Amino acid sequence: MKNIFRFLFLSTIMSIVLCGCMPNNGNDSTSNNYTVSKYDKQIRELMSKMTIEEKIGQLNMVGGDWDVTGPYIRADFKDDIKAGKIGAMLNCYTVDYTTELINLSVDSSRLGIPLLLGYDVIHGHRTIFPIPLAEACTWDLDLMEKSARIAAIEASAEGLHWTFAPMVDICRDPRWGRVMEGAGEDPWYGSLIAKAKVKGFQGNDLSDDNTILACVKHVAAYGAAEAGRDYNTVNLSLRSLYETYLPPYHAAVEAGVGSAMTAFNEINGIPCTANKWLWEDLFRKQWGFNGFVLTDYTATNEMIKHGVAANLYQASVLAVVAGVDMDMVGQGFLKHLNRAVENGDVSENQVDKAVYRILKAKYELGLFDDSYKYCDKEREKSEIMTPEHILFSREVARKSMVLLKNKNQLLPFSKEIKSIAVIGPLADNKFDMIGGWSAAGDRNTKPVTLLEGVKNKLGDHATVLYALGTKFNTTSTAGFSEAIRVAEQADVVLLALGESNDMSAEAKSRSVIDLPGNQNLLADEIIKANKNTAVILMNGRPLTIQHLDDVAPAILETWFAGTEAGNAIADVVFGDYNPAGKLTMSFPRNVGQIPIYYNHKNTGRPYNPDDSWTSHYIDVDNSPLYPFGYGLSYTDFVYSELKLDKKEITENQTLNVSVIVTNTGNYDGGEVVQLYIHDLVGSVTRPVKELAGFEKIFLKKGESVTVNFTIGVDDLAFYRKDMSFGTEPGEYDIYIGGNSDAKNSIRFLLN
Repeated sequence: MKNIFRFLFLSTIMSIVLCGCMPNNGNDSTSNNYTVSKYDKQIRELMSKMTIEEKIGQLNMVGGDWDVTGPYIRADFKDDIKAGKIGAMLNCYTVDYTTELINLSVDSSRLGIPLLLGYDVIHGHRTIFPIPLAEACTWDLDLMEKSARIAAIEASAEGLHWTFAPMVDICRDPRWGRVMEGAGEDPWYGSLIAKAKVKGFQGNDLSDDNTILACVKHVAAYGAAEAGRDYNTVNLSLRSLYETYLPPYHAAVEAGVGSAMTAFNEINGIPCTANKWLWEDLFRKQWGFNGFVLTDYTATNEMIKHGVAANLYQASVLAVVAGVDMDMVGQGFLKHLNRAVENGDVSENQVDKAVYRILKAKYELGLFDDSYKYCDKEREKSEIMTPEHILFSREVARKSMVLLKNKNQLLPFSKEIKSIAVIGPLADNKFDMIGGWSAAGDRNTKPVTLLEGVKNKLGDHATVLYALGTKFNTTSTAGFSEAIRVAEQADVVLLALGESNDMSAEAKSRSVIDLPGNQNLLADEIIKANKNTAVILMNGRPLTIQHLDDVAPAILETWFAGTEAGNAIADVVFGDYNPAGKLTMSFPRNVGQIPIYYNHKNTGRPYNPDDSWTSHYIDVDNSPLYPFGYGLSYTDFVYSELKLDKKEITENQTLNVSVIVTNTGNYDGGEVVQLYIHDLVGSVTRPVKELAGFEKIFLKKGESVTVNFTIGVDDLAFYRKDMSFGTEPGEYDIYIGGNSDAKNSIRFLLN
């Protein structure tokens, strides 16, 4: 059940107003504020031997280089590693490459401090899983933890110690390209996923050779970029920050995440990389975070463009004083911290704290016990893309798919069909199948395309036809005639539409999120040619597909489904798996509705179709095309009326609410039963609904089950008018159903 995080205190309201000021001297208000490690003696002994230059070197991260045929190390990198000027590197993997790097740092430097090697292992390393937004649609926390565990096994087998994941930024604007990398729009559910991912990456013991350090990002509120434009300004109320955007980061800290990354944006006018309130007051003092903080790529340097620093010297001072420990790629710390210490703008104690935290991570990973523990050629051969990993990728992929429409039960297709046409720019397209942020995944040879998946499923029992139809971002209809001819010859059609892999991810914001190019026009022609056409969507964000919903008899959202995409889609299309995925981000009808999300606040004039003087559009309905929590099945589920074990509770009591769910259709299937709560009257305005619980069930056709939820005071607590955390007496509505638009409700009273 719901566990709201109790981390706001009245003192922080003032501290956020005052945060981020650059000091006039080197005074350190948090001196000696180390989180003592079990390796404290070893760390302090090592630090006593380090020069100030070597200490600053531990705070410096550089990027690894890859040429056409593989990785190489630039000469200046070699010299800097030997000189102790580099503490960490990113974009370095394979045992041969990482062994060379470790050798330079351990065997060729004065103190032999091993490098920390990181990489963006976001949804798999070599075996690629569905994008994180898709994984969230499984509503299966154990599954998400296991996919992170497999990613850690493979990444560590290729010499990596660290991943820049999970990204837990809440986002309500699908124009932002990085929605593909997160869990969607709900902070409570996103918090559960944050914990699962951290546990998957870090395991039970970081010193195991198949675990890697996790990094929660991007702190804070990076997903709230204005206009959905990456790197843009964020402008939030304090209440929105605490209620919506901070909970997943706090959940990651509670799960023991080993590192955190600064966001590019500002909070309350202070860039996150210079925000002392964020790191020293909130993360370390209030939440007890004991990992280390690194900037995002050149975020220190970018504070000059933000306009809070005149030069890289000032920017570097701001970052260190704010509590940042490592500078990613920007070189500001390396170039300027020594002089800043000499000038008294940064104390050596501040540098020591950062060094301590970074060395602590290296000790906890076991790198001082065996610096080459991640450089094992046998593991690299035996633990990469194993049959078990690939099979699990297929399982995750099919569980992540969401059936958006299925008129007249067109799907599933019978495996007894005589012919099928597979059409579209994503029908036989290996390169785009695994989506963005696909780490070391081989997108040229490994992914299974939709066409291949269909052929694998049907074998020689049916004729499988193919036509490209159109390409992305083109107005040419040159391929239409061939696609129409193929569609007319087939019993059924799979029309694969969507985005290319490089249309979503970092720096991939789109102002128009319709199907790119002339894909809607192609859909019109193919559906005219064959009414038995099911659309297969592949994309990294919710799209505005009102037109497609109007014309297509069936739509299956498959996202970018990873290495086994084609086989997994075929499993669903031909009924070997009944789709049970549920959206974790609303689909708008058009971009004019954005931002759109289920747990919005009400207004003094909520929409009333009989009153024009209420909050509404005159050209489109207020509701999303598909709401949060939505997803169809090949079968049907019926919910009974809700039952309470009591109508009133006090703060020290719990309430049980139950509902009977019955599978009334013709297929066995799974359902995500969702519970939402609405506080009718509060000292501040309250959301119209908030997700407070869910349970995944599986029912055979004709079967019924009683689903029970227990509601306690934690599920009803919120930030009240004075920003204290707690409950208020009053009436609450409970909603239970298959999505956030559930109308099935019952009311109770909290005394």
